[in-house]
Amino acid sequence: MKLWAGRFSKDTDSRVNDFNSSISFDARMFKEDIEGSIAHAEMLGTCGIIGKAEAANIIKGLECLLADIQSGSLAFDPEAEDIHMFVETVLTQRLGDSGKRLHTARSRNDQVALDIRLYLKKEIKAKKKLLVEMLNVLIEKASEHTATVMPGYTHLQRAQPVTLAHHLLAYAQMFKRDITRLEDCAQRMNECPLGSGALAGTTYPIDRTLTAHLLGFDAPTQNSLDSVSDRDFIIELLSALSIIMMHLSRFSEEIILWCSWEFKFIELDDAYATGSSIMPQKKNPDVAELVRGKTGRVYGSLLTMLTVMKGLPLAYNKDMQEDKEAVFDALDTVKLCLETFTPMLSTMRVIKENMRAAASRGFINATDCADYLVKKGLPFRDAYKITGELVAFCIEKGKTLETLTIEQFKEFSTFFENDIFNAISLENCVSGRNIIGGPAAQCVIVQIEELNNFIRNEINEI
Repeated sequence: MKLWAGRFSKDTDSRVNDFNSSISFDARMFKEDIEGSIAHAEMLGTCGIIGKAEAANIIKGLECLLADIQSGSLAFDPEAEDIHMFVETVLTQRLGDSGKRLHTARSRNDQVALDIRLYLKKEIKAKKKLLVEMLNVLIEKASEHTATVMPGYTHLQRAQPVTLAHHLLAYAQMFKRDITRLEDCAQRMNECPLGSGALAGTTYPIDRTLTAHLLGFDAPTQNSLDSVSDRDFIIELLSALSIIMMHLSRFSEEIILWCSWEFKFIELDDAYATGSSIMPQKKNPDVAELVRGKTGRVYGSLLTMLTVMKGLPLAYNKDMQEDKEAVFDALDTVKLCLETFTPMLSTMRVIKENMRAAASRGFINATDCADYLVKKGLPFRDAYKITGELVAFCIEKGKTLETLTIEQFKEFSTFFENDIFNAISLENCVSGRNIIGGPAAQCVIVQIEELNNFIRNEINEI
């Protein structure tokens, strides 16, 4: 017999039971459901809505129920409609009428809104921890390669010289923003909906502020209709998770390019690559490719929730049950990707000589050549034109700027002197960009120090 069956004169069709049930996926929130029920029972007892002794008995029963689930001695009933009904049914079987009193002054609508918030708050902390681990690896790698010159790209064309450290720290900045984005999401999520009832609150003299504080929320939600119908916090989290995956996917694309024979900037550890069933020479970057592919899966979860919510009138609608599978799958996917990508990055071997060789081709010091002429007194546009003519000459003759003689330089401008060779040295091109956010070693070290400070603060919070 279902706990809500009083209104109905016949049993629910078995197909509707299967269609309606959510226990198969919302069972993962059992701890949060019981935590919420314990706080609710304590509030009921404190407010005199039920006796304090009965509240204590309910709390003890819930604690025992939680311990039994965690030990494996109590299995979830696949016939239960959802985790909320399962917990209440088992509690009532064990306690009798006391178990029936637990649901006083609440609805499954505010109960599920509470459970998912409690669950997601914990998940956000877990994702922040994984991102901090990623940052630590990026910082470690960057610290090893502050002098490893490589080409920086625009339009996937060699553009200007940078270092591998500078390149890796660009991703560190992305993941740093991801952490703060999750924190922003958690802050807006940190209001307690319990006590909002089905949609219009309750006539019982409850203390919603007490419940909120017992559960670690900043405050209760301010509108009962919004409390049970709001899923903005899930959409916002899915957006943050999608951005994390976008960053991972961009990084994956570069890893895939870099370990190809056309680049050969890195080699992945054998533990994080796979082979071919037919081509014995192959070493495939499957981890990076799967991360790139799974990004679309997380995007799909975000689109699912945006579509589910776009036409729903207030307040609760059963459509909203679709929120959990979408966000759970996205959370699991991001966790799997971060847990696999981070050690792949940590164990990859950097082939510095190939990066340096690539940087020496493609005229990525052409801007520095033009800047040299500007510093000698030429207007930038004139310097730009002269340098472009020099590059065209080098392409025609199969040379690079570094291999030209001073006499050849002077054929294009009398402003050139012997110090041009210092100006277009790749190492000097990098070290000369000694400005905030630049690729010079001193600037990179500042970035690393600031990221380390950020990580220390995050670890204290986590």
